[in-house]
Amino acid sequence: MGNTSMSVGRYAIYACLVIFAVLYLMPLYVMITTSLKDIEEIRQGNLLALPAAPTLYAWAKAWGSACTGSECEGLAPFFFNSIRIVVPAVLISTLIGALNGYVLAKWRFRGSEFLFAALLFGCFIPFQVILLPMARLLATFGLANTVTGLVLVHVIYGVAFTTLFFRNFYVSVPTELVKAAQLDGANFFQIFRHIFLPISLPIFTVTIIWQFTQIWNDFLFGVVYSGQGTQPITVALNNLVNTSVGGKEYNVDMAAALIAALPTLVVYVLAGKYFVRGLTAGAVKG
Repeated sequence: MGNTSMSVGRYAIYACLVIFAVLYLMPLYVMITTSLKDIEEIRQGNLLALPAAPTLYAWAKAWGSACTGSECEGLAPFFFNSIRIVVPAVLISTLIGALNGYVLAKWRFRGSEFLFAALLFGCFIPFQVILLPMARLLATFGLANTVTGLVLVHVIYGVAFTTLFFRNFYVSVPTELVKAAQLDGANFFQIFRHIFLPISLPIFTVTIIWQFTQIWNDFLFGVVYSGQGTQPITVALNNLVNTSVGGKEYNVDMAAALIAALPTLVVYVLAGKYFVRGLTAGAVKG
């Protein structure tokens, strides 16, 4: 009797999980199927129906010829703008965060706790608060409306998060290892390279995925600090969806949204399990 009750309960749990998974994935299903239909089938058919004659026309147009305002070059140039922004911003902010976390975890100095608290406070500052000061800073350095300026913005805003991640990870490393390395004559960077870097793969994975997702999906900084020719894909997607030349092409809009979301989806599919491992690494000592 007891085993039967446990089996029923287990099947009920699985059924609930399946139902919630279907509800969660339904918007993605609608986006994919709509992007594979022509506009006539969308207007006359069922939203949930599979495409009668699948076509990649909408994907090709979204990538290469859709209008994003006054220009009709598709999302391709903006996609590569985002790559030019994301790659250096992620690498620089991750490296700075690793060094900051290492210092704050194992090289205490006067005011280090206050500095860490200030960085922690920086994680909770809303984007809107820094818009005007950052615009003034970029104008002062001649970086307004440039890819370099956007990289700088994301590095500055991301360092607080990357420092927090690395500091909390490095705190679990025994301080005795650092002292033993110092007795052997190792300097600051040698200790970091030979002791901390080899064990940092989990937290590097977490930080890179976090920063990549935040920067790629950013819209506010992109729309405020970019200019003609330097806009990221999120800004271009907004312009595309709000631009109507003739009739509204929902299939192109859906294809464009999927193109914009594809890199983050790929990152999570390929590295999602490492992200979870990295978050839990160092949570328990011993």
